Amino acid sequence: MEHTSKPISANYGIYLALFLSAITILAYVINLEWLTSVWVGVGLFVVIIAFGIFAAAKTKSAQNGFISFKEAFTSYFKTIAIGVLISSAVSIVLFNFIDPEAAEFLKQQVIEKSTQMMENFGAPQEAIDQAVADMQEQNQFETVNQLKSLAFQLVFYAVIGLIVALILKKTDPDAN
Repeated sequence: MEHTSKPISANYGIYLALFLSAITILAYVINLEWLTSVWVGVGLFVVIIAFGIFAAAKTKSAQNGFISFKEAFTSYFKTIAIGVLISSAVSIVLFNFIDPEAAEFLKQQVIEKSTQMMENFGAPQEAIDQAVADMQEQNQFETVNQLKSLAFQLVFYAVIGLIVALILKKTDPDAN
């Protein structure tokens, strides 16, 4: 039955990639600060997980309501991996080759928001200064850092995928 999940997860992965890439490009064109918004981040997180769940549920539906743990996880994870990989590639190209100045602008926005948050939580000024110095040294849009971030995201989404697969799995009682 695994042959059913491949086109479903690939298709939904591409739809997810198009959605995520479109959000990045729209934010780039309209207002870069959207990319530093907590609400946009939370919204994208929910959308990514929803795409994975929907792909696994569609695979289950295509298999007459039955799906193994492995098939559910594979369908979920392939969808998310395709979407996040392509979206990350778009970000790498956009912020490293097309407009590196936009990456610097975003870096400054992140530093400002982080500083405000630390001040609101009453962090000592020395800690704030050290955090700002550390952020100034890093380029989160550098290809290596983007790839590290991608790896951590995939691990995190995989853990969620294990839970989703556990919930969705349903064994066919008529199967041998």
